[in-house]
Amino acid sequence: MARPEDSAWAVSVAQVASRPGQSKPIDAVFPAPSGIGDDVIGVKEGADVTVRGSFDSIVDGLILTAHIDAPVTAECTRCLKPIERDWGVDVTAFFPYADDDQHGRGGRGRDDDHEVEIIAGEEESEDVYPLSRDCAFADLEALLRDTLVEELPLQPLCSEDCLGLCPQCGVNLNEHPDHRHVVTDLRFASLAGLKAQLEAEEQSKGE
Repeated sequence: MARPEDSAWAVSVAQVASRPGQSKPIDAVFPAPSGIGDDVIGVKEGADVTVRGSFDSIVDGLILTAHIDAPVTAECTRCLKPIERDWGVDVTAFFPYADDDQHGRGGRGRDDDHEVEIIAGEEESEDVYPLSRDCAFADLEALLRDTLVEELPLQPLCSEDCLGLCPQCGVNLNEHPDHRHVVTDLRFASLAGLKAQLEAEEQSKGE
């Protein structure tokens, strides 16, 4: 059975757990979990994700307040240019204690193979995550995945004023802003042909 401390996303919180008013700073780099985004925009699995903030102990559990920085790879939805930039997200999450005998818990949750307890009557949501059964470790894998997936922009742009691609030939208009096409309205093409024919007939009669 896997141990909580063996996780690449585990943070030791034993020194502040069950001691209200205590705080533990965190400034660490974790590998990006799998499943963050897709081919259009996402964070590559294993990329360095930085978490800076603190765990603050309250009566019912730990509150994590942090800023997450992750390297995002994307494709501009207007010009298809590859994008690589750091993406910063602020997060606040709750890690309830698992000891229901001491803290009056009810309800069941699960962290991999480790069953945990959650606060009675409190709905499980994306910002509530379990501690290990002994409350000694907080695992950030699910939090990182949920937070980054939720905050990724739906239509990434290389710049807010990106001009995109020419709809006729696909040339990048950011690189060729003066690019133009002379477009003939097809509704008048037959009339132009008839006009040329009549002019040619008039000219032949005059000769």
